[in-house]
Amino acid sequence: MDPYINEWLNLIIRFAHLITGIAWIGASFYFVWLDNHLETPPQEKIDKGIGGDLWAIHGGGFYEVAKYKLAPPKIPTTLHWFKWEAYTTWLTGFLLLSLMFYVGAESYLIDRRVADLTQLQAIVLGIGSIVVGVGIYEFLVRTKLRNHGIILGLILIAVATALSYGLTQIFSARGAYMHMGAIIGTIMAGNVAFGIMPSQRALVKAVEEGRAPDPSYGLNAKVRSTHNTYTTLPIIFIMISNHYPMTYNHSANWLVLIAIILITASVRQYFVLRHFGKQKPLVLVGSVVATIVLAFLIAPKSVELNEAQKQLTVSDTQAMQIIEQRCSACHSNNNTDDMFKTAQAGIVFNDINSIKQWAPRIKARVIDAQDMPFMNKTNMTKEERTHLAIWLTQK
Repeated sequence: MDPYINEWLNLIIRFAHLITGIAWIGASFYFVWLDNHLETPPQEKIDKGIGGDLWAIHGGGFYEVAKYKLAPPKIPTTLHWFKWEAYTTWLTGFLLLSLMFYVGAESYLIDRRVADLTQLQAIVLGIGSIVVGVGIYEFLVRTKLRNHGIILGLILIAVATALSYGLTQIFSARGAYMHMGAIIGTIMAGNVAFGIMPSQRALVKAVEEGRAPDPSYGLNAKVRSTHNTYTTLPIIFIMISNHYPMTYNHSANWLVLIAIILITASVRQYFVLRHFGKQKPLVLVGSVVATIVLAFLIAPKSVELNEAQKQLTVSDTQAMQIIEQRCSACHSNNNTDDMFKTAQAGIVFNDINSIKQWAPRIKARVIDAQDMPFMNKTNMTKEERTHLAIWLTQK
């Protein structure tokens, strides 16, 4: 595919994914907040079958919201459903995954330092991992384990850890993280399609047929909705994780991902508890402390030069030659890389002064973290990294 067309498709699909994701997560957050703030209604409302109500003010007007214990006596003419936000978020997400990691498998998904895969093998393994992950979840959530939240949660964490480890053994680090996000995102959309919507349709049908609704319908939807609540922050992190290689380029990147999933889920727990009027600041403080500890543990070690290396001198010309040969394919006014036709992150190495301008980032990404060049596409050698490290100490 022409790189320029690819970039526009990437922009359009990513933009659509972002918009629909905001709509879905926003609606999810609102209804969780709404459910957790409902108060006992006055007797006249209780007599109508209302289980909770809430008053709010927004945009210059007052709102009165009421929730029935099960369902109203009859279905109103206009009943608003919340489903398309989830479906379009998943659809745009899968299109984006396909464009970047399947069409662009050679650039983004396959890392021959990890596994020497063909494009077809990588695609099959990618889709297969999503099917397996979602299949395991659907099996577990349909058993009696759904009534034992803590036990089910621990099992799901164990499954997620195994999947995270397995994905990092076959894909590039970015590809592994994004496929973990695809698994979680598909589970979330599946919760809407396979659990929440069928339960809501059953409730509507029961009212239309004049039958008493089965309470289990609502309980089933509630369980899956709760699961979606705790996975929103983890999946948002994964969506932006490709910008933060210090997480996915660590040697234990699979464990880093699970740690961040647990930390972000804990942050969500703090706000859920707060909805109920339960102030548990230690939950939030614990999440912050855990983040700081994680950042400390995964910090790349600064490269230390030995005495012999410290005595060497690397000229500006030599440094410029290394940058031109290994970095300019993606960071110039006229990129030559087969995928990246514009300077990535707007960084252009035109001359020695522009290289010196970005010296701190070169040290962080090329010398310490060594995640640049991207997946080492230009085959920068250890000796070249050392020469750049020596040159940087002379600046």
